[in-house]
Amino acid sequence: MAPRVDATILHADLDAFYASVEQLLDPRLAGRPIAVGGGVVLAASYEAKAFGVSGGMPTRRARELCPDLTIVAGRFADYQGIADRVVAVMEDLTPSVERISIDEAFLDVAGATHLFGSPAEIGALLRQRVREEIGLPISVGVATTKHLAKVASQVAKPDGLIVVAPGTEVEFLAPLPVELLWGVGPVTRARLAERGITAIGQLAASSPEALQRLLGQAAGAKLTSLAGNVDPRAVSGRRRARSVGAQSALGRRRATPELLRVTLGHLADRVATRLRAAGRAGRTVTVRVRFPDLSAVTRSRTLDGPVDSTFTITEIAVALVEAALADHPDESDISLLAISVSGLDAEPSSQLELPFAGQDGVDAQRSGTLAGSHRRALDRAVDEVRDRFGRDAVGVAAVSLSRSAPVPDAFRELAERDLAGGR
Repeated sequence: MAPRVDATILHADLDAFYASVEQLLDPRLAGRPIAVGGGVVLAASYEAKAFGVSGGMPTRRARELCPDLTIVAGRFADYQGIADRVVAVMEDLTPSVERISIDEAFLDVAGATHLFGSPAEIGALLRQRVREEIGLPISVGVATTKHLAKVASQVAKPDGLIVVAPGTEVEFLAPLPVELLWGVGPVTRARLAERGITAIGQLAASSPEALQRLLGQAAGAKLTSLAGNVDPRAVSGRRRARSVGAQSALGRRRATPELLRVTLGHLADRVATRLRAAGRAGRTVTVRVRFPDLSAVTRSRTLDGPVDSTFTITEIAVALVEAALADHPDESDISLLAISVSGLDAEPSSQLELPFAGQDGVDAQRSGTLAGSHRRALDRAVDEVRDRFGRDAVGVAAVSLSRSAPVPDAFRELAERDLAGGR
């Protein structure tokens, strides 16, 4: 793909979204340090961040840092609708909108400049409309590539607009910290810092071969490209979701059968519920197991037909993880488990299979068998109860009673929901 010569890609990111919504819905909280959460801070307002409060922090520690902190439980049911209104404003300006999470999206405004002016003017108009029509602050970065537009929006926070003019990209990136690049988390940042690399300019000047030896071939090559503003990806709106997944970070835990059953059951429940809500099912179930040293293994199984059953996905995931651990007998602890379902298709038919020779109709992992239809009916009943009374109204006892995660499912689902498949 030929390099883009105009800065027509925007990345728009709602500032401190969950906390900002709480301040919007309760004007008494405006301008005050607040945190959304319970035992753990899920999101903090900028007023709270000024005291060092951050997401993932125990609320006890947050109160020590900010004695005037107000803790709110979070009105999760309101977040999605408000975010959808923001996206509607974006779609008034350009049809090319790629939503990548509940509170951020890319826009390509190349075809909208004759209506609304330059990309910078469109970015300013977007910020004005979101502020006036919805009441939320939003930061916007404008650049020639998606990754640079995202970096620019982070630099623009809070509530700002930054345009990176064509030809100035490398100069703009050079002094910025490496953690602003996509894919640089705490572990990668630490590894780079050990080599004296803390700024993107230093990363760009480093030997690609040395980075690949340090970080791995794929990660090293990717960061070399991003540091040099090489990113050929186009803004792609209205994509169908290609997979649905969920993961759970465990810290460092012994991989006991109970931990696997409970954690994978919880993840499968989240994945299967989202599949059924979208009228989708998948043929391939994939699991990922990460060990404390950050190494990881994946295993997958492709089925004859698509599945969306909580129990079926749980069974398959447990078997896959057990097989992965059996292949690594020296690893007794794990730090993360993940499940994804891909090869998506329309949800499976509820028509029963005819019991041919060799088939007794007991295979519950096929939706057309009698046992499979029973699972399907149970899933639908659970979905109906949750739709009426809330997600916590019903669940698998072994999972619900053993769950110790401090993060509410409503927050998890908003954060990880695959929005690319439409609203």
